[in-house]
Amino acid sequence: MAKRSGLTEILLGERAENESAYRWLYGALRREILEGRLRPGTRLPATRDLAREHGLSRGTIVTAFEELKSEGYIEGSTGSGTYVSKVLPEELLEVRRERARRSPKEMPKREFAAYGSSVRAFPSLSSRAARAFRGNLPAVDQFPVTTWTQIVNRKLRRVSIGMFTGCEAAGYKPLREAIAAYVSRSRGVMCTAAQVLVLSGVQEALDLTARLFVNPGDKVLMEEPGYVGATRVFDSWGARVLPLRIDEQGAKPPGDRQTAKLAYVTPAHQAPMGVTMSLSRRLELLEWARRAGAMIFEDDYDGEYRYSGRPVPALQGLDRNGVVLFAGSFSKVMFPALRLGYLIVPEDLVERFTAAKSILNRHAPVLEQTVLCEFIDAGHFGRHLRRMREVYSERLGVLLDDGKKLLAGALEISEIEAGLQTMGWLAKGFDGRTIAKAAEARGVEVVPFEAFYRSTQEWKRHGRDGLQMGFAAVGPKELRRGVEELARVLENAIHNGNTLLTDPSR
Repeated sequence: MAKRSGLTEILLGERAENESAYRWLYGALRREILEGRLRPGTRLPATRDLAREHGLSRGTIVTAFEELKSEGYIEGSTGSGTYVSKVLPEELLEVRRERARRSPKEMPKREFAAYGSSVRAFPSLSSRAARAFRGNLPAVDQFPVTTWTQIVNRKLRRVSIGMFTGCEAAGYKPLREAIAAYVSRSRGVMCTAAQVLVLSGVQEALDLTARLFVNPGDKVLMEEPGYVGATRVFDSWGARVLPLRIDEQGAKPPGDRQTAKLAYVTPAHQAPMGVTMSLSRRLELLEWARRAGAMIFEDDYDGEYRYSGRPVPALQGLDRNGVVLFAGSFSKVMFPALRLGYLIVPEDLVERFTAAKSILNRHAPVLEQTVLCEFIDAGHFGRHLRRMREVYSERLGVLLDDGKKLLAGALEISEIEAGLQTMGWLAKGFDGRTIAKAAEARGVEVVPFEAFYRSTQEWKRHGRDGLQMGFAAVGPKELRRGVEELARVLENAIHNGNTLLTDPSR
């Protein structure tokens, strides 16, 4: 039988056999409110009265009331009574639904700052299983997950109050010391731990640098073709981006009369062409920056992976005038979800960068920093790098060998010395965008060379089309499948008369 309350009539339906008293009361009161029998502003009975009338504990009544109050159905406090809210959650939801139904013309006009008008989303990494030839992704399946998990569990068992309260804006000091020692030993970087900032990765390093050095309209020199992520950052801050052209020696240094606030380069392994900047070019670029009063952003995104000889020393190690900002990321050498990287700055800029970091997001997550620190200090990081160099070298060899057998005459794959991806140069007449789209339909990922250009004029000036091809993320079997599928795509393109140079739309 339904029961009613004395002061305010409340209809409580039958209680289900396995339903708890709290859920029964909560559901009944919510239903009465939503169906309009308890109207907005109606005073509810006291918890003691409801408990006595329905044979429930007062704690059950209080719990149900608190749940309804947290969800916005009722309001009030001890001593003042409890009332049905005047504005119910469903009414607010209906307002939101009504707003969603508005046409674009009915939406309010927004006035953005320059940044808000220019910012564009950075493509997120696909959560799908890796396949040929996904670039910029390490072999996640080869990461020593068990070792990493053991360190995480150990840290959690011994967690301290200090870990909960945070760390310096520049990052967990022991990790900064470990990074300074690592880049000094393996990359020839000259720095102390005080110059290291722990960030979420190269993208944050770029954003902090742009915040500190780039005003709308300021000139920034950017490799072309170049890394799209850097372009997005500079565009969002309103920079006037000018090209640094690439040849077999890497980026060509700007002329004596060229001025700019900043130059972005990838000396160890140019993105996307894969060439390494020569020593003479490095010295020229440093001299230009000194004379022009400019900064150089050195993106060492995958400099650890070199397959012939030792990794080339960083440009920063040649800097004697404090003009180089050196950025690296653990996402490329470990796993992308880690979101930890570093920026090494000249001593006089430490305070400025640290202040900017503290305002932006205070500091990087502490637990992950402590785990990474132990992973490095215990030697696991070094062993992982050595092992992955062997794995990637083997995978690159598979791609090159199969490419020569099946793609000869249509696609020439560059024999790079470093990195996680290479370029495949298409024979005259092929359209990279069309080939990439057809390859996607066959479960193969390649990036058309044109995608790395800002300027159509610069793109046409290069005159040769190609495809970026990653080889690190998948094993030999998948690489061979990718080559076979790409060969079919190219063969079909030949039969269909697919052309690039005679296309009037280009």
